[in-house]
Amino acid sequence: METSRLSSKGQVTIPQPVRQAIGLRPGDLVGYEVRDGIVTLTRIEPFDGAFHASVSQTLGEWASPADEAAFRDL
Repeated sequence: METSRLSSKGQVTIPQPVRQAIGLRPGDLVGYEVRDGIVTLTRIEPFDGAFHASVSQTLGEWASPADEAAFRDL
């Protein structure tokens, strides 16, 4: 088990083996989930705006008036 000491500012250094295990690098976002007193630390994948923009351009074929009418009541 790896350990760290909490600073007076509430900061903790994430030990190198933990950073390596989840692929953390300087500047990465870290997510925390607390469930039943157990904290799970996760590396947050960065949002790839260029990828999402290119994918959204291909979805226009699903936005025709016929599609809108077909799926309106769902």
